[in-house]
Amino acid sequence: MQPLRDELKTTLQQDERLVIDDNLAKNKIVELALKLDKGLLKLLLGNDRLKDHFFEDVDGTYVFDKQTFQKFISNKEFLPDSYTAFKNKIGLSADGENYFVKSNDVSLIWPYKDCVLEGGQTKEDAKRNEIFWNETLAPDQIDRLLDPKALTNFKKFDKDGAHEISEFSTDDNYVIKGNNLLALHSLKKVFSGKVKLIYIDPPYNTRGAANTFAYNNSFNHSSWLTFMKNRLEVAKKLLKKDGLLAIAIDHSELFYLGILADEIFGRENRMGVNAVVHNPGGRQDDNFFPTAHENMLFYAKNISQAKLNTLGISKEKLKEFRYKDSLGRYKLRGFRRSGSNSKREERPGLYYPLYYNPETEDLKLEKEGENYVKILPTDGNGIERCWRWGPETFMKQRADYIEVKYKNDEYKVYIKEREKDYDGEKPKTIWDKSEYSGQTATHELKKTFNEKVFSYPKSPYLIADVLKISTNPGDLVLDFFAGSGTTGAVAHKMGRQYILCEQMDYLEGVTLKRLQKVIEGEQGGISEEVEWQGGGSFVYGEVMEFNAAFVSEIEDANSKEALQTIWQRMQENAFLSYKVDPKTVNEEKETFDVFSLNEQKQFLVEVLDKNQLYVNYSEIEDEDYGISEDGQKQNHQFYKLK
Repeated sequence: MQPLRDELKTTLQQDERLVIDDNLAKNKIVELALKLDKGLLKLLLGNDRLKDHFFEDVDGTYVFDKQTFQKFISNKEFLPDSYTAFKNKIGLSADGENYFVKSNDVSLIWPYKDCVLEGGQTKEDAKRNEIFWNETLAPDQIDRLLDPKALTNFKKFDKDGAHEISEFSTDDNYVIKGNNLLALHSLKKVFSGKVKLIYIDPPYNTRGAANTFAYNNSFNHSSWLTFMKNRLEVAKKLLKKDGLLAIAIDHSELFYLGILADEIFGRENRMGVNAVVHNPGGRQDDNFFPTAHENMLFYAKNISQAKLNTLGISKEKLKEFRYKDSLGRYKLRGFRRSGSNSKREERPGLYYPLYYNPETEDLKLEKEGENYVKILPTDGNGIERCWRWGPETFMKQRADYIEVKYKNDEYKVYIKEREKDYDGEKPKTIWDKSEYSGQTATHELKKTFNEKVFSYPKSPYLIADVLKISTNPGDLVLDFFAGSGTTGAVAHKMGRQYILCEQMDYLEGVTLKRLQKVIEGEQGGISEEVEWQGGGSFVYGEVMEFNAAFVSEIEDANSKEALQTIWQRMQENAFLSYKVDPKTVNEEKETFDVFSLNEQKQFLVEVLDKNQLYVNYSEIEDEDYGISEDGQKQNHQFYKLK
């Protein structure tokens, strides 16, 4: 397959208007593109690859992305020595070039913003030299990188453990191991527009011990922003029209992430920036203000369709409902109005006498005997006020909602405010429960494993409240930084469907085992109102690596002898760069042996064809990948789910 640039050049040369002295007239091409010239558009639409790259499919109608097209035509000549269109600084821009000019539409600019960062770290203590693929200059590589991937090692976990899977369903829970950017683009083919909530706790880019963003390059901050941008853009496509996004983040990247999320989701769709107290005592090793909280950003895909549930009734609020009858718990509220607009002359229709029989506890509008006491809505100062309901409503509701008590030498009428009629508390911008703490999170996970198995886990009680306000039973929840699996464990117990993505090696030893224990009936970690008894299942699969597997082996090697063994297998099985002649490398073995271990590793990684890091689903039947018929069949079944 020829590069997209060459294919575009060949296609454009078919239009004689665009060719001058046997060369393409770049300015003319850009001019016609900006004018949406029919001839040019027809030419581009006639080529499937060009159509996919320069047009957006909107419900079957192809819309020309003239900005991307113009950049593609122009940038190659203007950027001969740079791999990014953005300057080596971070700041606000109004037009992609000029900083801090007056404009109502502002975006964040940083180096490598116009690139895709794969982000292939698999070990917590590993650092990687990442490749940045420029969106304009390397569309072929990016298209291949983000094409849906073949999945392998499918298993189904239930109460009987792990076993082979016979069929797939969109109602299954899924755990996908592998690079989350590639996993998201693969999931998009099946679950686009189906996710109700995306909750993520991404790796932090901090200066402290909590820095889990271990990528070895000189633009750590810029890399983090590119890393997040790539993932949030595709994540948005997975959300339902009324879907929500929640991101946990500390102060180090809060402002930048907020602007980035505003740009991707729209500032108008920002629902709130909440503070979650996770260390009530504060982190005492901080230089100035001991950190006691982290932040949680909430965004809607479409704010006009967004809705939040309440948190239910808190333990503190529950104490108010201290009375109980045959209909349930309730609290008392005075039936007589008070405050403004409560006087008889202001609402005369709500002023009327009630008659109460203390012996029979009968309460009526008419006096039916000498034992009935007349009760009027007059306060202690003798001011005639009024009741909360009119006579008709009173008669309909009195049996279930009215109670009379004798207090301070008089009979007083009360409304029973029932627990079931109380909608619960709206989530505030400060989330402050003791069970949200990191100490609680670590303790809950330690109870499951009888030892500390994970650093900085999230509190299951916090995740339970996030799910409570943003989802309902049966809704689909996605977490593509699954970590120890807290989101999946809580979602499983609360009756939500979930998809987890995790590329770190602790997935097998922590995340999967935790979910298995949940299926077996492991208790704790959610609100008391959920009585978990165990059950359910989830499907596990892995993004299929090819050259990426060799990269991991090279990085793990601890001797030159081990690297030599890997090189022998690479010559037999790996896809090598066309620029490398293995025969020449072998002939120069003595020179190669002089290199340090790290230099040899760097060389072997460089000779691998980066376009073959993973196996694309579209190439699943290629014999070079050696995928079995059963493996091919499982992939076909999965990707045909709709």
